[in-house]
Amino acid sequence: MTPHSKRRIIRFLGTSHEEVEDLLAVEKKLVISLRGREILSLYCTPMMISELVTGLLMTEGVIRDRISPEKMKIVHGDDVTVDLLVDDSLPELFTTARCLGGVTVMRKRSFEKIHDNFYLTPEVLKNLFDDFQQRSGLFKMTGCFHSAAISDSRAILSFAEDIGRHNAVDKVIGDVLLRGIPFTGKALLVSCRVSSEIISKCSRWSLPILASRSAPTDLAVEIAEISGITLVGFVRGGRLNIYSNPERIIAQ
Repeated sequence: MTPHSKRRIIRFLGTSHEEVEDLLAVEKKLVISLRGREILSLYCTPMMISELVTGLLMTEGVIRDRISPEKMKIVHGDDVTVDLLVDDSLPELFTTARCLGGVTVMRKRSFEKIHDNFYLTPEVLKNLFDDFQQRSGLFKMTGCFHSAAISDSRAILSFAEDIGRHNAVDKVIGDVLLRGIPFTGKALLVSCRVSSEIISKCSRWSLPILASRSAPTDLAVEIAEISGITLVGFVRGGRLNIYSNPERIIAQ
C-alpha cells in the first residue's frame, strides 16, 4: 500500500498563488486482534505492519515470544487489521499513551543498568546521520514523517518512517527482532524528540546508545542515566550534545 496520496492544493508565495499537486501522508487505523478478540488500535503509516506489531507488542510485554509473520493475518482495507494466531495471555489493562493513538501496559517498569562497551566516534555518528537523512524520502516528499533506524558502528541495519514517532521506533525494533539481530553493539537513531517512552524502549532491549536530531526531555535524561544509556541530541552538521554516559562517544 502506498504511504502517500496526491491532492490539488492552492499554494501562496508572497502575493502570488497557483494550484499545484501536493503529496500527503497516508494515515490508516491499525486494529490488532488476538484470535479474533480486538486488543488495541492505533493510527499509522500502512507499511512494515508485521514489524510494527512485533516491536510494539514485544516491547510492551503483551506478547512474550517473537511472533512469526506466518502467525499474523494482515488485511489491508479501509482499516489495516492484524489477527494474531498465537496463544498468549494478555495484561489486564491498557492505556492510550502515544501520538496518534497507541498502547502502554499499565505497570511500573524497572530500568536495569546496561553494560555494553559499544562506542562511536563523533565522526562515525555524523556519517550515520548523513545516511539516515538521505533515507528519509517520505519526509522529504511530505514533511509529515518521523524516521528511526538501528545501526552498528559501520552502517544502518534497519530503517523505518511513520507518521507516529513511536511507530517508527517500534518498526525498526520489530524488524531487528524478526531478523534475529542482537541489540548489543547497536545504536537507535531517531529524528524526533526523545521522550521517556522512547528511551524506555532502548532500556527494554538494552540498546546502549540513542541519538537524535532533536532534544530529549528531562525525564528521558533521568531514565538514560539510570539505565546506563548514552543519550545524544541535536546531531546536526558538526554539532552534538551528550546528555548522559558520555564514555561511549569517543573523540579521536
